[in-house]
Amino acid sequence: MANEKGTDMGHTYGLNVVDWEKRLDTDALRTGRLARAKRALDDSEFGALLLFDMANIRYVTSTTIGIWASDKLARFALLPRGGDPLMWDFGSAARHHQLYCPWISDDTSAGISTMRGAFSPESGRAQDVAEKIRRELDARGLAGTTVAIDAIEPEVLFALQAAGIKLADGQQLMQGARSIKTPEEIIALDTACMMVDAAYDELYRALKPGMRENECVGLVSKVLYDLGSEHVEGVNAISGERCSPHPHIFSDRALRPGDPAYFDIIHSYLGYRTCYYRTFVVGSGSRAQADAYRRCRDILDQAIALIRPGRTTAEIAASFPRAEEFGFPNEEAAFALQFGHGVGLGVWEKPIISRLVSLEHPETLEEGMVFAIETFWPATDGWSAARIEEQLVVTADGCEILTRFPAEELMVAGPTNYFTVKGALPLTRDTQSHRNRAVAPSPDAPGLLTGA
Repeated sequence: MANEKGTDMGHTYGLNVVDWEKRLDTDALRTGRLARAKRALDDSEFGALLLFDMANIRYVTSTTIGIWASDKLARFALLPRGGDPLMWDFGSAARHHQLYCPWISDDTSAGISTMRGAFSPESGRAQDVAEKIRRELDARGLAGTTVAIDAIEPEVLFALQAAGIKLADGQQLMQGARSIKTPEEIIALDTACMMVDAAYDELYRALKPGMRENECVGLVSKVLYDLGSEHVEGVNAISGERCSPHPHIFSDRALRPGDPAYFDIIHSYLGYRTCYYRTFVVGSGSRAQADAYRRCRDILDQAIALIRPGRTTAEIAASFPRAEEFGFPNEEAAFALQFGHGVGLGVWEKPIISRLVSLEHPETLEEGMVFAIETFWPATDGWSAARIEEQLVVTADGCEILTRFPAEELMVAGPTNYFTVKGALPLTRDTQSHRNRAVAPSPDAPGLLTGA
């Protein structure tokens, strides 16, 4: 589905189903993903894929039962070579899929793993999983072949081995299949970013002294859920002295005039994620904050300028500053501050772009990859910092950015109309009222200082 520029994005349509306009084709979304997984399996040495990771299960079966299940490894699916996926689901969810998911209704049944060890080993749940898999492999003539697994509980791993099933790492196979997005996936990712555009607009208008970081998280979450977000995974809300070093978690700190504040909004639409940083200052900002933002933006723009098919992750990572240049002893200590990562049904997918790994182990960029580039720079004041991120799709001749809320320059949020008798306060204020200032002695109180 190409727009007038010939790319597969830029169409976010509406969020409802209508009969008078072709929108995101969910049937094509399902079949396109499964076809990529099948091709990856056919090109491998494996006889089947055994999946416990919720994102991989959704990619292959187009089923999900809510984010609450994502950390339990309770559901599982098998994709056999030359066949269609089989799904074992959580209790009554299996019956629901038989009724409402015709693309997999005949291949869905109830099944439950050990719930990350919550079932006692004596219950035999791990052995039951292994027997279900062994039986299906035998029925398809795949006994003796190697089964690739993505994530697995220890008990289930041991039970499969005891059943004589050879296992191998299937994470790279699934990451490879998912790294190139179908046109429908790109539309879903673009739509997810559109929803964050709206959340940032509300946040930009609402920021003011006294507003707490957790209130910012609540505001963003409401906007996203009202628009139809499936899950707000996290909102990093970082302000004031918490900005450097980056803590990666929000608190109840209240904003103050002149504060920097940066945010990362991670949510999903139809399972497709965003990772989307923006930085603001509240009411006004200092020259140090503006300089940090400019440096942060320059690093980001230099990286984006390199992106096109055929380039490598090493070339992009080489454009990032070294950890020692911004106050860290090594790349592991500074990991994810100058960073790129694939975004899809997972928030961290291939390709990973980091000086920690990419210089020695480069991967080639391809058309249809969607990833985020995020950068960071600390201010010279010793406590503030800037953080910016753009999510983009690799096109035939470069890339196109999906994240549209303005970020070219440092944005002043909140009440920007502070006035004195002399007129509007400047938006860049190096000397604010709480700073000590050198002033002339007062004629009324010799030896004392007064305000300017």
